[in-house]
Amino acid sequence: MDVATVIGLLVGLLSLVIGFLMEGGQLIALLKITAFLIVFGGTFGAVIVSFPGRTLAKTPFILKYAFVKPKERASDTIVRLIELANISRREGLLALEGEQRNFTNDSFMSNGIQMVVDGVDSDVIDDILNRDIELYEQKILSIGRIFESAGGYAPTMGIIGTVMGLVHVLGSLEDTAALGPAIAVAFIATLYGVGSANVIYLPIYTKIKNNLASDVMIRQLKTEGILSIQYGESTMILKKKLYAFLTDEESQKVEERLAGHAGSGANAGNAFQEVGQS
Repeated sequence: MDVATVIGLLVGLLSLVIGFLMEGGQLIALLKITAFLIVFGGTFGAVIVSFPGRTLAKTPFILKYAFVKPKERASDTIVRLIELANISRREGLLALEGEQRNFTNDSFMSNGIQMVVDGVDSDVIDDILNRDIELYEQKILSIGRIFESAGGYAPTMGIIGTVMGLVHVLGSLEDTAALGPAIAVAFIATLYGVGSANVIYLPIYTKIKNNLASDVMIRQLKTEGILSIQYGESTMILKKKLYAFLTDEESQKVEERLAGHAGSGANAGNAFQEVGQS
């Protein structure tokens, strides 16, 4: 669970409520079932009309996508790619076939390695992997636009609710004492619409796009690494290509991890030699 997303939503909603109370408002004034039905019911109805059922059925998936941190980090992926490159340079590309079992939950990486092992032309691999990235991006955005649309419809529904409330108010002008409270109630619908759009729907859509950008970057990184491995490029060249996806600080941490792996391997080799000599 991405705690920052949950905290952000809570902070946004609580800030609105607390600010209203500090201005002397009462919490009960914000709880109007009619405004709630008009705004949220109208928004959901408009969204249902706008998208096919198969897309709407994936709403739970896209919510999880927004609220769960990306599982992969670029630094971890780079370390794995460099390890694969070292294996291929020592034992040949066919040795990568034995590494595929480590990517059973990563079809993108598994397919890329399989194509390298099968000797598929590099241009074909590049085209297939980039097409996969493009289609994946389109898939996520097509579902995420549910929240973008909701963010567009909600303020309009709020205005509709307010106009409906004002129509009722104007029909009862003889009761001047109740005029002010009635107008205030009418504007609650606008508050619901604008508030839900800018605190819930649009921020969730933005988070989906940010998580997607991270996923796409990881896949682009894998594509660069897989093609570099097929070309048989040196580890130095591979690092230069992959470190372009990282900050200087992240690149330094990857170097330290790789140095640690190398040190562990050297220590293991020395221990083996000592046992042999004894």
